[in-house]
Amino acid sequence: MTVYVGIDVHRKRSQVAVIDGDGGVLANRNVPNGAEPILKVIGGLPSGTPAAFEAAYGTSWLVELLEDYGFAPHLVHALRCKAIASARLKNDKVDAAILAQLLWADLLPGAWIAPPPVRALRALLRHRVHLVRVRTLLRNRIHAIVAGHGHDRPAGGSWTGPGRAWLASLELPAVGAGVAVKAGPEPGRQAEERGFGAVGLPGACSLDAVRGSAPGPIHFACRAVLGDVAAVDGAVGTADGRGELGPGCR
Repeated sequence: MTVYVGIDVHRKRSQVAVIDGDGGVLANRNVPNGAEPILKVIGGLPSGTPAAFEAAYGTSWLVELLEDYGFAPHLVHALRCKAIASARLKNDKVDAAILAQLLWADLLPGAWIAPPPVRALRALLRHRVHLVRVRTLLRNRIHAIVAGHGHDRPAGGSWTGPGRAWLASLELPAVGAGVAVKAGPEPGRQAEERGFGAVGLPGACSLDAVRGSAPGPIHFACRAVLGDVAAVDGAVGTADGRGELGPGCR
């Protein structure tokens, strides 16, 4: 018997509808997200059963689940689907059933599902973009603290060998709680106890201390971000076979 599956996916729960070859609803259940709850509804269906779901935040796990258990996943273009099948009564139960019925009627506005290697590379590049943003935030904060004490950037930049040596040689007054940017929402000692780093830096302020005033777990934030960006660059270079990134990824 040919059956069709429609899944209305949300952050914590999903609505799963199953219809038969005549368009009749066999099941329509709301279950928590995860492999076991989903498979309790559709796990007994034949291999190759088509399953439709809309493109939404955090659906990668569902694609992998359906592929691993032999289903044929169909990614739905949400805007086009709304234009084809808009309903006056709209709820999760109706939405899941409509997805399955569009699949049954061969009217589903599909979208491309990237293969696993492409999905993995996309995730790696998104992670790199995030790390570069954090790195930029940290560097800008260090520049702001140094400039606040009347020092300009050295020739050649602050992150070259001579520039780092210049930063390390600076003697700055203590960075107070009003200047240091806290990594967590709690002020003062609560942030220290939760491992986010000190709020104030006593005594002379070297490069390590300046880094300590930046967002993140004190001194190690800059080192970790720079190291992670380099590691991601290496992995991406291996993946694309050229060893370099395009201008849009830098």
